[in-house]
Amino acid sequence: MNFEYKMVIVTRKDLKLSPGKLAAQVAHAAVECALETKKKKTKWFTKWSREGAKKTIVKTDNLDDFYDLKEKSDKLDIFSIIISDAGHTEIPAGTQTVLGIGPAPENLIDQVTGDLSLL
Repeated sequence: MNFEYKMVIVTRKDLKLSPGKLAAQVAHAAVECALETKKKKTKWFTKWSREGAKKTIVKTDNLDDFYDLKEKSDKLDIFSIIISDAGHTEIPAGTQTVLGIGPAPENLIDQVTGDLSLL
C-alpha cells in the first residue's frame, strides 16, 4: 500500500527511559496528535485513519531539537505537541519526553522529520 499520510513521534536519545516508559510517552503523543488533528484537520485525520494510521518513531539528540522541529511543523500548519511527563515513575515531573507531529501529508511531514533516524 502506498501511504500518503503519517504521524511521526520524535524521541530523545539523551533520556534513558525504560522501554515501557518510552512506549507510554509515545502513546500519549499519538493520542493527542490524533485527537487534535481530527478536530482541526478532519480531512487529514480521515485519510490517515483510512490508510491504516501509519506512525513512525524517530530519534533526535536532545530536547533543543524538539523546538526546531516544532517550529518547522507550525510553519507548515501541522499539529505538533511536546509531551511532558507527570513525574510519577522514572523521571522528574515536567521532563519533556517526546514530540508528536501530525498526522499530515507525508510530503509535508518529511520536510520536518525526513532527516531523522528511526528509533
